[in-house]
Amino acid sequence: MQQTGGPDPRRPEKIHRYKPIPVGTPGSPSDDATPDYLNVLGMIFSMCGLMMRLKWCGWVALYCSCISFAHSRVNDDTKQILSSFMLSVSAVIMSYLQNPQPMTPPWST
Repeated sequence: MQQTGGPDPRRPEKIHRYKPIPVGTPGSPSDDATPDYLNVLGMIFSMCGLMMRLKWCGWVALYCSCISFAHSRVNDDTKQILSSFMLSVSAVIMSYLQNPQPMTPPWST
């Protein structure tokens, strides 16, 4: 079964085979350090929220760990991301268990 539309419109000289970018080169997908930085920030803020009973630190930690989880790659260490997330959730829960009053922003006091 052959088409009667004339010559073949495909151009074989324009076909380029896919070559994956090596991991160490700049611009490769694995050099984005945003999830790592946010994971560390989330752990720092959650520890501050737990130790100093600051509700806003717990919420910032939860925000950072959610962004870190959203930007993480499949081959990242899921145990560390999950532990950071659980630590930030526990910081929020513990700060509200110790003081159930609504949170007052730090700039209003």
